[in-house]
Amino acid sequence: MEWLFNIGDTIEESLGISVVTQHRLIMSIVVLAVIGAIKLALRRICDSRVDDSARRYQLNKLSSYTLGIVTFVLLLAIWIGGQTGLATGIGLVSAGIAIALQSPLSNLAGWLFIAIRKPFVVGDRIQIDTDTVGDVIDVRLFSFSVIEVGNWVAADQSTGRIVHIPNSVAFKSNLANYTQGFNFIWNELPVTVTFESDWRRAKDLLSEIAEKHTAIKSDAAMRQVKRTAHKYLIKFEHLTPIVWTSVADIGVTLTIRYLSDPRKRRSSAEKIWEDILEAFAHEEQIDFAYPTVRYYDNHAEGKVPYRAESNGGAME
Repeated sequence: MEWLFNIGDTIEESLGISVVTQHRLIMSIVVLAVIGAIKLALRRICDSRVDDSARRYQLNKLSSYTLGIVTFVLLLAIWIGGQTGLATGIGLVSAGIAIALQSPLSNLAGWLFIAIRKPFVVGDRIQIDTDTVGDVIDVRLFSFSVIEVGNWVAADQSTGRIVHIPNSVAFKSNLANYTQGFNFIWNELPVTVTFESDWRRAKDLLSEIAEKHTAIKSDAAMRQVKRTAHKYLIKFEHLTPIVWTSVADIGVTLTIRYLSDPRKRRSSAEKIWEDILEAFAHEEQIDFAYPTVRYYDNHAEGKVPYRAESNGGAME
């Protein structure tokens, strides 16, 4: 092994790199090579044995972050050396990061919160405050990404834009999850018919149509509610579609309330409206209501004249 020391001395004389520094460089290269090999092996094992793409993605991310932390600690130990030096180095690095990288630290803390508490995972549809709605497609150490939904596009359809959001919003903003726990949302469609229409017949037709297009049956929904109740206090008295009756200024409003898949709200509403149009087309006693202007003529309509008209007639 004497020739190795001779090589080290030669490098020190020619390049000015001390033998200790050379040893640290060699050890660092070895650590990086070993960690890289481990990372590659874990990825291949995960890709070959895990069929679910979302689960595979999460495992790959977890292994990458874990190995990254291990690499950082090992390199720090190599270059600082000794337990006392390591502790001092970590303290200095932590203090510097706390002062200079406050925002990234907040995002890192947000990532830990997202990873542990799981307010959302990749694939969930979420809303941040009232500004951003989208499907989560990536979660990283400092930010997560969603493919935007809504904005200038109506009815929960994708805009095609990818929005990158700092992880710190998990602490600062209201976050709504459309698909966590109870994987359905309630949707409502108001249908207004004229006062002269047979609104009871219209309500029966709408109930049949809503039952046809509801996303799930009540027993399946109830099973989901029971599973979710172990983690969240969710209570629904009615899971079946229902039609509510109310009166508007132009007619009788019948509001269909039904369960819908969050990503199929627009398509389900389209199918329901098509069935409503077809059903009402065959009903002579049902007409859609819309704003109109109506003139009253008591004589022409055979109604009793107003008192003012009667008094006027007597005066003549």
